[in-house]
Amino acid sequence: MTAKFKNVEYSTFTGWIDPPTEFAPSLQGTQECDVAVVGGGVGGMATALCLAERGVDVALVESEFCGYGASSRNGGQIASAPGGDLRMLQVLSPKKLPGMVRFADNAANYVEGLIESHKIDCDYEANGMVWAAVSPVQMFRVKTLAAILRKVGVDGQVGTAKEIGIPGAFVGGMRERRGGMLNPGKLCRGLRRALLDSPARVFEKSRVVDVQRRGGKVVMTTSGGELTANKVVLSTNAYSGEWDIIPKHLSTPAWIIEVETAPIAPERIAALGWTSRSGVVTQHQIMENFRLTARNTIVFGVRRLESGANYPLQPRSPDPGMMSELADNFYKRFPSLSDVPIARCWGGWISFSASWTTVAGRVGDNVYYSASCNGHGLAQAPYLGTLIADHIVDGKRSADLESVWEEKAVYAPSPAINPFVLRAVWLFDRVSDLFNGSRRRARLATN
Repeated sequence: MTAKFKNVEYSTFTGWIDPPTEFAPSLQGTQECDVAVVGGGVGGMATALCLAERGVDVALVESEFCGYGASSRNGGQIASAPGGDLRMLQVLSPKKLPGMVRFADNAANYVEGLIESHKIDCDYEANGMVWAAVSPVQMFRVKTLAAILRKVGVDGQVGTAKEIGIPGAFVGGMRERRGGMLNPGKLCRGLRRALLDSPARVFEKSRVVDVQRRGGKVVMTTSGGELTANKVVLSTNAYSGEWDIIPKHLSTPAWIIEVETAPIAPERIAALGWTSRSGVVTQHQIMENFRLTARNTIVFGVRRLESGANYPLQPRSPDPGMMSELADNFYKRFPSLSDVPIARCWGGWISFSASWTTVAGRVGDNVYYSASCNGHGLAQAPYLGTLIADHIVDGKRSADLESVWEEKAVYAPSPAINPFVLRAVWLFDRVSDLFNGSRRRARLATN
């Protein structure tokens, strides 16, 4: 192991923030409520908070603590466009695409309002997210995606790396008009504080082992007790396959990691030409993401996905080999920082849908679910949770909820998220990088 990797701190939680020191009580005995929410990520917390603010008797059940999962582990970028490949969505769902784009754009705006209304200090910078290209071929893809967005009324700034203020290792890209970057751990901690201060009941350290209907109601069973509700919202994302009550193949889990460097001298960051400070995602088949932080580090991740085999999903620690691959690629993208050590690495499960679209729906008349924001859940999951909460209270679906709502709770398995396909796609990206000139471009940008 090289000296740069010698003192890496590995975590199954996140590197953005430390875990809380105190927890809400676990579920004990028999409890009842009008609406139950299962899952304490940003989606579940926003759902419960909205219901509580609207006077509903709501209880949230979380297996660890609110904000434990993917909500705190991600790269901290608030995207204003749908996840997945817009070209594929245009072919497979042309009628739904305008609504999905509007939904994603409004989701970014919603989270900005959530931060402001609850006074959440999460280092938010409203500088948009950049769809970056490491080669001319990827730049062609960026321009194609930008044209698709323009057709449905959303404009982004397309330009060279210098024009949009990203490092010269990239050819250029498109910066989204909304959103930006933040510390997702701090966002989750702020939402958790708001939820605990609300009338909602919160049960942490309460893993739900079964969800069943009994006598027209829904019963959630944990090791300590049972929670009976008239309605339930399952906001469990990658863990959505753990109970029979939820639609089969709703989401397919995938394992990813994020890596953070040690602090970098401000003058060295300035020398990169990253004037916009916007986070970037590349146009590889499996994207790479890079972003600056408020603590003068760079966080980067993804590049390789590993699919989950069976439920229940097993906890696991980040793989040092996966970390090393990401770090080596980081040094190739930023040769001037090749001496900067790696400080920490964290990882966990996210989920994808077979259609690569955000999904929401209902089973029967009292089990609601949402899942699979396909990597863009930091903005979309809380917004979607709020829309579901409003639907429960008002009895009608908004236009944005309608754009992602599935009347038939029947889903096909994802053809893309399996070990063979993921490995083939990873190999395609690596071969492309050998011939697309990106390494030479990165070296020239350093000189």
